Amino acid sequence: MIDLKTPLFWRATIALGLASFLIFSNLYYPQPLLPLFSSKFDISPVTSSMLISLALLSLGCSFFIYSAISDRYGRKNVLMITMSVGTVATFAIAAAPNFEMILVFRVIQAVAFAGVPTAAMAYFSEEFIGRAITMAVGIYISANSLGGMGGRLMSGVLTDLFNWRIAFVIIGVISLLLVITVYVALPVSRHFEAKPLAFKTLMADQKHLLKDRTMRYAYLIGGFHFFVFIGVFNFITYLLSDPPFSVSTSVLGMLFITYLAGTVSSTLAGKASQKWPQTRCLYAGIIMMAVSLVVTLIPSFPIIFGALLLLSFGFFFAHSTSSSWVTRHATYAKASANGLYLTSYYLGGSLGSFYYGWLWNLFQWPGVIGGSLVILAFTFFCTYQLNHIEQQEEQVLSHT
Repeated sequence: MIDLKTPLFWRATIALGLASFLIFSNLYYPQPLLPLFSSKFDISPVTSSMLISLALLSLGCSFFIYSAISDRYGRKNVLMITMSVGTVATFAIAAAPNFEMILVFRVIQAVAFAGVPTAAMAYFSEEFIGRAITMAVGIYISANSLGGMGGRLMSGVLTDLFNWRIAFVIIGVISLLLVITVYVALPVSRHFEAKPLAFKTLMADQKHLLKDRTMRYAYLIGGFHFFVFIGVFNFITYLLSDPPFSVSTSVLGMLFITYLAGTVSSTLAGKASQKWPQTRCLYAGIIMMAVSLVVTLIPSFPIIFGALLLLSFGFFFAHSTSSSWVTRHATYAKASANGLYLTSYYLGGSLGSFYYGWLWNLFQWPGVIGGSLVILAFTFFCTYQLNHIEQQEEQVLSHT
């Protein structure tokens, strides 16, 4: 088994981090370009945001398939095939003749990329010892934030320098290089045991996991936090592209530098969870998110940028904690447990755009913030329920 801070730990963790960087840079690449697509294709903000929401929906609905496929064909095999198909779809988007075909290729890309997190999380749970999992997952999620930030930053700058099609070609080339690197660097699974394709068993496992409140609350927390995070970042591009800010596409891309805060906080969350109860870390992340959202109501670009830094820090701190909660508490059907978390997470992200589109049309930015605080109140309640579970676990350990 892979232990903390060994050469094999860093090799495997960095390789999976690069795979994470690839999918999230591609997945969120169009986000700074939403106002551009609205103008270029004469579509509404909600329609344009489907480039993100429909991709997330497709991603979320595909995880359960890969739980069974990776159990049958192996973690690394699934990683390499799905990364390759998703990269081909990136090149196809660059050549798409209209917005409808862009959406089709985005769906194909998202369905392919769903295999990466599912296989990666199963790889962590099988190949790493318990004390190494939390830190490895934290680093992996840090790569998520780096990928999301890097993709958005590149798309905004490259579109201003060239055009959006050239921007997609460039990210396609970078993705191809990452596929090759991960293939060479990622160690072959040593503890994987192939299982027959058993979708009936898979569905039974997922049904049982959904009835388990230890898992269910973590799924809700992850999904609704991403619901808020994606919705806020989708519509803040419209807030800042309109007067009085009227910023360029490059500046909108630069906005996602705030994800660097998430890169730091994901790793810190892994360390914090080793010292303090995980629910305490979740409470801290939720409070940081709520405070940051209220601060964005101040009509100052520097202040809004600072608030987004805090939002990213709090979101990824909470996400890393809720994700590792599932990984640590999954005593059986580990791939299914992680797959359900990811399904909840991305379904939440996909639905946020519709909720926030309605709030934006009725109340503009104050409505977006008010609606976000309602959601965070619910996740705070879910964390309160997990806290009871955590206290019961501590009581059991104290009597053994």
